[in-house]
Amino acid sequence: MRDGTMMAIQYHEQGGPQVLTYEAVPVPEPAHGEVLVRVHAAGVNPPDWYARRGFAAIPPELRPKIPLPAIPGSDLSGTVVAVAPGVTRWQVGDAVFGMVRFPSLGNGARAYAEYATAPEDHLAAKPAGVSHVEAAGVPMAGLTAYQQLFGGLGTGLTGAEPRDFTPLVPGADALPGTALAGRTVLVNGAAGGVGHFLTQLTRLQGATVVAVASGRHETFLRSLGAERFVDYTRQSPAEAVHDVDHLFDTVGGPQAYRLLPALRDGGVISPIFYGDFHREDASARGITFRSGQVRSDGAQLAHLARLLDDGSLRVGLDSTYPLADAAKAHERAERGHIQGKIVLAVAPD
Repeated sequence: MRDGTMMAIQYHEQGGPQVLTYEAVPVPEPAHGEVLVRVHAAGVNPPDWYARRGFAAIPPELRPKIPLPAIPGSDLSGTVVAVAPGVTRWQVGDAVFGMVRFPSLGNGARAYAEYATAPEDHLAAKPAGVSHVEAAGVPMAGLTAYQQLFGGLGTGLTGAEPRDFTPLVPGADALPGTALAGRTVLVNGAAGGVGHFLTQLTRLQGATVVAVASGRHETFLRSLGAERFVDYTRQSPAEAVHDVDHLFDTVGGPQAYRLLPALRDGGVISPIFYGDFHREDASARGITFRSGQVRSDGAQLAHLARLLDDGSLRVGLDSTYPLADAAKAHERAERGHIQGKIVLAVAPD
């Protein structure tokens, strides 16, 4: 902290990665019930580059408004350096991590910075055996996977689409467990951030996991518990797999319907990103959809922290960049084919 300023990544206009600039800005002040965190690492997530682009894929009337200039980022890991009135959970010196103020993008964590504020209940204690870089890769992707299974999902970023939030596995203390024993789960895009956590969490619940990704990810995904692997570059998943009970699709897109033949009649699809699933055809086969928007939740993150601490859950790291190179991190993200998470290293671990 230099005379009340810090270094951060900002964008003053929306556009490509080149609009991200590394510059000095004021250190934020924590409000009532918040803490100030010295950020050691910040996770890079799809909403970060969606917002940077101006949510071009969303109809204009539904696009979230992002006040400019904006500091991206919701995921952070760091150390508490100040505590505002009303805080009871944390003290100065505590190592914490979390997904902060999401999905409120207009007033988010602003985690691509040396310091960030956070409501106390959006944070969990960082596991001692996990680095800040690893911890920063967990919150959004890990909570998305967790809430798909155990509940907590809310409405989408626009709030315009009603969704079914019924937990697939009732009871947040059920990790590990046997709730999915006898079921076959297909994770499309299994090597990515959300996908590699879904692979592990569904396996911990006893499911037979079919992981779909490109061939270079096979060893990684089998090490996470995938019992079957389909290289989509060599074979159509819908031809290789049948009678799947539950499809988690982290890819989406205009050809998502090609996965429908892999599901049994009466199966379930959980789209993580929007996809055209030919819903009328799916409905005719009794296939249902359940999904929703991930939300900040420190208590649920603490469940994931315990799994990280005992080694039941692992964080895959695709790549790490210095904070000043956030534009390069976004360029890497937009090239796709990510194995695990991309993280910005902000301070020494």
